[in-house]
Amino acid sequence: MPFLAGRAEAGHLVELAKSTPLGDGGMRSAQLLSEALRLDPHHHEAQVLQERLHQTFVPRWHFPMLADRARNRAYAEAIAMKVRPGDIVLDIGCGAGLTAMLAARAGAKHVYTCEQQPLIAEAATRVIADNGLSDRITVISKWSHEIILGVDMPEQADVVISEIVDTVLLGEGALDTLSHAMSALAKPGARAVPETGRLVAQPVESAPLLEQWRPQMAEGFDLGAFHHLARVAQITPSDFRSCGLRPLGAGTELFAFDFTRPDVRPGRTTETLICSHPGIVHAVFVSFEMELAPGIQLTNDLASEGHWGRTAFLLDRPRSVSPGDHLQLTAQHDAAALSLAVHDMEASADHARVWLQPGWRAGYEHGAGEAAALPQGYPVWAPVQTAAPAAPAPALG
Repeated sequence: MPFLAGRAEAGHLVELAKSTPLGDGGMRSAQLLSEALRLDPHHHEAQVLQERLHQTFVPRWHFPMLADRARNRAYAEAIAMKVRPGDIVLDIGCGAGLTAMLAARAGAKHVYTCEQQPLIAEAATRVIADNGLSDRITVISKWSHEIILGVDMPEQADVVISEIVDTVLLGEGALDTLSHAMSALAKPGARAVPETGRLVAQPVESAPLLEQWRPQMAEGFDLGAFHHLARVAQITPSDFRSCGLRPLGAGTELFAFDFTRPDVRPGRTTETLICSHPGIVHAVFVSFEMELAPGIQLTNDLASEGHWGRTAFLLDRPRSVSPGDHLQLTAQHDAAALSLAVHDMEASADHARVWLQPGWRAGYEHGAGEAAALPQGYPVWAPVQTAAPAAPAPALG
């Protein structure tokens, strides 16, 4: 009888969870579902709804990111280089709390780490407690823009740490977030991790990439009229390995960013990519390079490994090239998203004219592989750090 009573109570809690609005980031629904599963660990609907809730509010890229040893080691070394004993550290985008704990281990007097998603903030608080660092790390469940000095933090930070970039650096609102943090929440001359970043473009050949994103035929039917809906390929790490992108020329810098003094003004540049190998240009591959600290870099270029996704701008028509051929493009950013337009190739770039296409506004939570891993219906275009949610989310039911 006690088992049956517990099962009935679990069912009641599940119904409450389904009718609870999610405007609190899913906290109340998560508590109800956890209690339901405590009473009845095999409750099917509670298990399904709990997983759906976690997938909605905790982007799946968090997990491969935490498993990325090269990324973790680079941040550990950079933080150890930048943080000095007695420093006050602001860590933006807490996640599981790893970078905050690295700062504490490096000697910080106290670390204030902010995380706007309540479920993630709660889990990070537990991780930090499990590692015996609760007395030196404070988790602030807020957007960094909402932090109030004297309330959330007693003083400005000596060091600002962040990892809030996507596959082209811009999509998580890093420039806007860091501009506010460095001016309002950090001391003059504060140190930052990362320090700088730049975007690099190069022509690439990959028939598998084109076949995946723009299959021409299926069961004898021509699908060409559908292709304009896929101009930007967001490539997962596994697809990146299988597509075998072959560079046809060296990388050309598009934009450079200083994260210690972020500039949020829009940028536009026209560049010429020079092909050094014969082949067929299927796309322009755009990657980032970040310097976390002097001599410590992270990149998602063609030679890199790790959890990062990749971004490739597909050409409307693949083009055969020979060594010395030029490809001219215009790239533009508004500090939150990148657009890129490729002009018709000319034997000499001097005769080309460039037209700017409408800006691409993807801005997904952390990267191409990460965006692809999000559940169906998740609003991957929502900025992570730049503004609060426009309205409460609907209930699970």
